[in-house]
Amino acid sequence: MTAQLGAKTRVAVIGLGYVGLPLAVALARHFDTIGLDINQGRIEELRRGFDRTDEVPEDVMKASALKLTSAVEDCRGAEYFIVTVPTPVDADNMPDLKPVISACRSVGSVLEAGSRAVVVFESTVYPGVTEDICGPELERVSGLKRGVDFFLGYSPERINPGDREHTVDRITKVISGENPDVLEQLAELYGRVTTGGVFRAKNIKAAEAAKVIENAQRDINIAFINEVAMIFQRMGLSAYDVLEAAGTKWNFLKFSPGLVGGHCIGVDPYYLSFRAQQLGHDPEVILAGRRINDGMGRYVADSVSEGLAKGSRILVLGLTFKENVPDLRNSKVVDVIRRLEENGHVVRVHDPLADQHEAEEEYGLNLLRRKADIRLDDLARAAEKEPFDAVVAAVPHKVYADMTASQVAALVRPGGLVADIKGMWRDLDLGDGYRRWQL
Repeated sequence: MTAQLGAKTRVAVIGLGYVGLPLAVALARHFDTIGLDINQGRIEELRRGFDRTDEVPEDVMKASALKLTSAVEDCRGAEYFIVTVPTPVDADNMPDLKPVISACRSVGSVLEAGSRAVVVFESTVYPGVTEDICGPELERVSGLKRGVDFFLGYSPERINPGDREHTVDRITKVISGENPDVLEQLAELYGRVTTGGVFRAKNIKAAEAAKVIENAQRDINIAFINEVAMIFQRMGLSAYDVLEAAGTKWNFLKFSPGLVGGHCIGVDPYYLSFRAQQLGHDPEVILAGRRINDGMGRYVADSVSEGLAKGSRILVLGLTFKENVPDLRNSKVVDVIRRLEENGHVVRVHDPLADQHEAEEEYGLNLLRRKADIRLDDLARAAEKEPFDAVVAAVPHKVYADMTASQVAALVRPGGLVADIKGMWRDLDLGDGYRRWQL
């Protein structure tokens, strides 16, 4: 019989990053919810109301009934465990399941006999991971029997960092369970959280597959646009001018060229291709799209370098993987920077949202900062003392998109190059003293 969920229903969310924290805060409005993160520093920040991902505002965080812990033992007795840890790829673009397996071990250590707890995975995986890898690991650690002592579910995350419209409490939530009773329990659990309703997937593997093709589809479409942008470059055409015209057709899909990084689009297709290859199928289209998108950083850097002398001073604006978020995971701007350096240039990087410590730790980059930030007028003064030979607008943060022609021009020496990857300065008239480049 389906469990009756109420305010005393205990839910544990494992992993409090971009996915887990907003979900945990939303669940805490309806259920007794505890959020676990192994990073004690993250827990202490959240207790103060500070979310470094900028997904949950300080006032909302402080007002939330969400309990916070870095000790898995505090999650003992939960009726629902929701795993939202990262699933990255390794240096060879192979699925790295270590975080999700580690989460299984943590959950398994506090699963109790007779609790009939439901363990739900939101982490992106290839079809089969939940039942064929996670289930057995939970059984091994807990000593309990899946389908008797505990049960499995899968509900793919759909968090889009920085998106204030498609939040976890508004989107349609895909759910799946290993039996009809679990499915209905999850329908009620997630149904309380979102006004977008729930969609009951046929089974767990179908829900896992839905997640990986959502992002693989976007990746392939962007790869097509990136490829045509490179073709148009040879014709002296701007891809943005072409897309603006083509976009007037009612069924034209609107994608734009650029760098494809982040924790989803730049990663998930590798999970699907890995499983396809295990089954003996060569995923030609998926991997072709990945090759194109993974090569865009090199293409941009080489295109910029063509118009510069070796040893040029270059200012790169933006380091995060997308605009208006502090998320540095799998940023492809780093590929541009590394290639510019390989081409013999001196590169400085500015980003008003990126965390300085994280940039140093993850990429070895020292951002142009003064105290917590360095303003655009500070940049202009620095450029006045020693002008940059080129500025590369890599990420269209609002602060950059709102720059005036004079602000942009102040960063570059006369005759210098202004490279605008995302076309955010297309309408700025910089005058005849500057060279322009864009996709």
